[in-house]
Amino acid sequence: MEQNPVEQQHDERLAEYRSSIDNIDAALVHLLAERFKITKAVGRYKKDAQLAPADPGREEIQLARLRSLAEDSGLDPAFTEKFLRFIVAEVIHHHQRIAEGEHL
Repeated sequence: MEQNPVEQQHDERLAEYRSSIDNIDAALVHLLAERFKITKAVGRYKKDAQLAPADPGREEIQLARLRSLAEDSGLDPAFTEKFLRFIVAEVIHHHQRIAEGEHL
């Protein structure tokens, strides 16, 4: 069944949007991978320096900074905070595993 020109135009526009979203998602994955490479190095440093896996003061500073960036960018600051808290929790988990002697 053939599409009418309006439906075809909508499908092409939707495909363009989805292509852009796919590219952004790929960039996010690569950025997260790079971030976790660095945070794992931090975890190894903390182990060697006998520092605690978590740094609540740093976390609060980062949360405030990123909430402000989100507001400036038109992104929901509550979403940004949830997202960052999720990432930080995973980082702390990695740091705890590294402190226990796991090789990540």
